[in-house]
Amino acid sequence: MSENRRSRWYFGGLSSSAAACITHPLDLIKVHLQTQHEVRMRMMGMTMSVVQREGVLALYSGLSASLCRQMTYSLSRFAIYETVSDQMKDRTHGPMPFYQKVLLGLVGGFAGGFIGTPADMVNVRMQNDVKVPLELRRNYAHALDGLFRVWKEEGMKKLFSGATMASSRGALVTVGQLACYDQAKQLVLGTGAMQDNILTHFLASLIAGGCATVLCQPLDVLKTRLMNSKGEYVGLLHCVRDTAKLGPNAFYKGLVPAGIRLIPHTVT
Repeated sequence: MSENRRSRWYFGGLSSSAAACITHPLDLIKVHLQTQHEVRMRMMGMTMSVVQREGVLALYSGLSASLCRQMTYSLSRFAIYETVSDQMKDRTHGPMPFYQKVLLGLVGGFAGGFIGTPADMVNVRMQNDVKVPLELRRNYAHALDGLFRVWKEEGMKKLFSGATMASSRGALVTVGQLACYDQAKQLVLGTGAMQDNILTHFLASLIAGGCATVLCQPLDVLKTRLMNSKGEYVGLLHCVRDTAKLGPNAFYKGLVPAGIRLIPHTVT
């Protein structure tokens, strides 16, 4: 009799938080690259610039907001995806077709992205604070201070600035990280060459991380610009047009650090 395995979705939020602690410096550098109006620095140059100006610990600016984001965004999308996936498997007594995994990933990721938007916005602002002049810094003490101050100074609506992009990006990342992971694992096991062990999990998550990076990078750039804006964008289309003026490559700014961050994050 085969073991009836149930997904412990709450481990998704905890493991995402652990992964964020490891990959946070790369996330910070990615945000700095994406908020450049002109390409002045590449990945290594930006890293050295931050370290020289503010010290090594500056690479962990906004970590509290990053953890807050993972415990809202990631926890929600894992809960939706894994719970519904378990129910579907019980009903069909077999794996879901890939299109159903994609649809479920889109729904779970969109919901998780929306729930995690306030923490995500504070995370972007805290990370970007490092590179702006002292008089223009927001100086949030931690994630909760940032959330409270945005609500108090800019209103509740501002907490969900960039929610459309964050939700859309969350949907695509979840398709890459969860749906593509499940499908890659199913295909690898289907060859009979590998067993359901940590090596298979590593290979499947490596593929999933690559898919997620390519799928979500344009939306990630737009989301970062909208969340970091101080009113210079009227809306999403204005942000798209302004970014497009820099050329098509502008939508893939920070792709290398995004991949270097997201692939190990997915594996972890």
